[in-house]
Amino acid sequence: MNRICALFFFFTIAFVSCKTVNTPIPKASSLPTSKDVLYSIKLANDYWQVHNSYKVNAFWHHAAYHTGNMAAFEVTKDEKYKRYSLDWAQYNGWKGAKSDKKAEWKYSYGETDDYVLFGDWQICFQVYADLYKLDGDPKRIERAREVLEYEMSTPNNDYLWWADGLYMVMPAMTKLYKITNNKLYLDKLHEYFIFARNLMYDSEAGLFYRDAKYIYPKHKTKNGHKDFWARGNGWVFAALAKVLQDLPENEKYRQEYVDIFKEMAQAIKACQQPAGFWARSMVDLNQAPGYETSGTAFLTFGLLWGINNGYLDQNEYLPVVEKSWNYLSEKALQPNGLVGYVQPIGERADQHKDVGPTTTADFGVGAFLLSATEMYKYLSR
Repeated sequence: MNRICALFFFFTIAFVSCKTVNTPIPKASSLPTSKDVLYSIKLANDYWQVHNSYKVNAFWHHAAYHTGNMAAFEVTKDEKYKRYSLDWAQYNGWKGAKSDKKAEWKYSYGETDDYVLFGDWQICFQVYADLYKLDGDPKRIERAREVLEYEMSTPNNDYLWWADGLYMVMPAMTKLYKITNNKLYLDKLHEYFIFARNLMYDSEAGLFYRDAKYIYPKHKTKNGHKDFWARGNGWVFAALAKVLQDLPENEKYRQEYVDIFKEMAQAIKACQQPAGFWARSMVDLNQAPGYETSGTAFLTFGLLWGINNGYLDQNEYLPVVEKSWNYLSEKALQPNGLVGYVQPIGERADQHKDVGPTTTADFGVGAFLLSATEMYKYLSR
C-alpha cells in the first residue's frame, strides 16, 4: 500500500511515494508507564554493559553508545552507568584521536590518530562534557577545548560534509559553549551547519541526503526515487534536538535550527511505517525493506524531545511516538535485553540484507537509550 508524502513535492513534476509495508500493526496504542520504560532502559543497558568491555577506543560508534548511556544515567541515577562511561573516558585519556602533532591533524575521513579534526573522533567530547558537569574537573574537557578551539581558528567551514557528522560535532560545540561561554562556538557552529545544510538538505523533501554522493538526481534508488537514509536523518534530527537543548534562547541563529527541525519532523511523520519503524530508505521501502532500529530510535528521540520541549504539537506527534515506542520496546528490544534489528555500520540504506532480531551494535543501543530516556521524561512531566 502506498500513501503520498505530499510535503515532499509542492511544485515538482515527479511524485515520490513514502511506501508502507503490510507488517503487523500494533494494537490500539496506549502509553507505557514510566516504570515500564525504566525497566526497558535497565534491561537494555545492563545487557550491553555485561557483555561489552569499556576498553574500546573513542571512535564514533563507541562514543554514540556513551551519549545514550549518559542519558540513561541522568534518569536512573544508576552509578554503574556513570562509572562505565567514566572508565571509558579515562581509558582513552579524555581524547578522541590521540595525535598531539597539530601540523599533521586531518579532517577528511580517517580512523587513525592523526584524524583529530574528523568529526567521528569528536563525538566523545559530548560525553566528556557531560562527565565534566558532574564534578567540574577541567582535565575532562581540556582535550575537547584544545581540538575544537584549534578547529575554529582555521578558515575552513566544511568540517560537516556528511549527515552523521552533525550529531558527532554540533552538540559537542553547544555543550562546550555552555561551559566556556565562548561565543565563537556558536558562530562557528552556524557556519558549519550552513555548509552542511546547503550541501545535503533537500528543502522540498524536508530531509537530508547522507553526503554529496547521494544527492538526487545524480544518485537514485533502484526505482528512480530520492534516497533518504533513515539513520542519516536520525543523526541530523537528534543533533538538532541536542543543539536546541543547549542553545541560548536569544541566540540569533536559533530560529534557523528550529525551522529545519520542524520541517524534518513533518517529513519524518509522513514516512513512518504502520508497524512503527522507519524503513532504511525512508521514501522507497523497496530499496531496503524490513525492520530497522537505529534510525527509528534516533528519530523517536528527536520527536519526543520536540514534544517535551514545546516545539512539536503533542496531539499531532504523540501517536507517532506511541507507535515507534511500541516497535522499539516490543519488537527491537529482545526479552534478554539485546537491542535487535540494528543495521550494521555503513553509509546507505541498502548496504545490508540480513538485519534481524540479534543484529545489534553499540550505536544502536545508544540510540535506543536516548529514545527511552526521552519517553521516560515525557511520562514523568
